[in-house]
Amino acid sequence: CDTELATNEQTRKEKTEAVETLHAEIDQLEASIAKLTEEIAELTKAVAELDAAMAESTKIRQEEKATNAQTVTDAQAAQTAVAQALTVLKEFYAKAGEATALVQQQPEAPEIFDSPYKGMQGENGGGIGMLEGIESDFAR
Repeated sequence: CDTELATNEQTRKEKTEAVETLHAEIDQLEASIAKLTEEIAELTKAVAELDAAMAESTKIRQEEKATNAQTVTDAQAAQTAVAQALTVLKEFYAKAGEATALVQQQPEAPEIFDSPYKGMQGENGGGIGMLEGIESDFAR
């Protein structure tokens, strides 16, 4: 009987130690679960913030892209307009002194008017030179 009681007490002691070890392990695992749950919440918040920042950056980029596309379109239209103005001016200067619309006889002009009107093209490039510079700027 004493042997059986000693064996039972030994078994009870072993089982109690096993239960205590398991309870300690449970407590440790519950602490780990709580810590990991907190980390998950923090990381979820960080991911949400990054998603919001990425969405905002995408929106800003789309707006900048639209603005740039409009700027390119405007520059192309301006380049076309400058090219047309150059064509008109070159035609004007080429024909300036040749055509007269009057039917009456003109008195003989002084020597200064013997050549067709050329404007001030020789000085500083004139209007055509300026327009050619503007056109090359728009072409870039």
